[in-house]
Amino acid sequence: MTTTAVPPVQHTALEISGPYDLAEVALMGFGHRDEQSFDGVMRMAFCLDGGFGTPVGVEARQQGQRVELTVHAPPGPALDEVGLAAVRRQVARVISLDHDGAAFDRLCRADPVLDRLHAVAPGFRPALFYSPYEAAVWSVLSARRARGQGIALRQRLCERDGTVFDLAGVPTAALPTPRQLLACESLPGLPVDRVPRLHAIARAAQEGRLEADRLRAMDPTEAAAELQQLPGIGPFYSSLVLLRACGHADVLAPPESHARTALQELYGFDHELSDAEVEELAQGWRPFRTWVMVTARALAGRVAA
Repeated sequence: MTTTAVPPVQHTALEISGPYDLAEVALMGFGHRDEQSFDGVMRMAFCLDGGFGTPVGVEARQQGQRVELTVHAPPGPALDEVGLAAVRRQVARVISLDHDGAAFDRLCRADPVLDRLHAVAPGFRPALFYSPYEAAVWSVLSARRARGQGIALRQRLCERDGTVFDLAGVPTAALPTPRQLLACESLPGLPVDRVPRLHAIARAAQEGRLEADRLRAMDPTEAAAELQQLPGIGPFYSSLVLLRACGHADVLAPPESHARTALQELYGFDHELSDAEVEELAQGWRPFRTWVMVTARALAGRVAA
């Protein structure tokens, strides 16, 4: 049964380096996020790093060069300073405030192609999954189905078994904790063979194997290989977890088709780019190869327009 969270409510903030626009981040649209408008608040509900046993809700609002966070904890004692620091670190990773944005801005402005891309939305930064745990669950829920169906399935799971927070007047549900997910035996619309896969992810999360800091500290190839040991997580989804949830800014993976097409058009190639050609281009993107790839995928259509 879903738990509806109530106060305590606490406040903290993140400092911004370089051009930044929270609206661009909130409206990026990927995974389960599909907002069509922005009212000044980016709403996030997730299980906190460090075991994923504590659900929290966060309202993020940009005020100049700060993002102010209103943090909703579960019923009970307020988060201590360690807990609030964990929220800040996780949100900073999710909304890409954990790297030097001024350096990214300089990199883009120094490259004529990237400068044209960057000029479309100078404040754009990649939005990430809340955690590798979240991304792995999404991978199982969304596999072999339309994205909209995956979003609806995740929402059903979160509302039924997770924690719902009232974030600036909008009910927003966090994913079930690993313990709650292990108690899930079925979900309408989810094939029965997916439930053991979700349970395996929940156990990996409880064992500490899906912590972003741990995976990011590993060699990316080794981290991807380890993720592929989880049932239902193949090469595509291991890359998704690694690059779109861990907070990497400079790991390059072979681009999926849309990103490859975006790069081809941006750089004026008359043929489909090979992996070797992408790698050669990307040498000039260091130390932000991941950010550039995501930015190209997200904004290239607006450049063409």
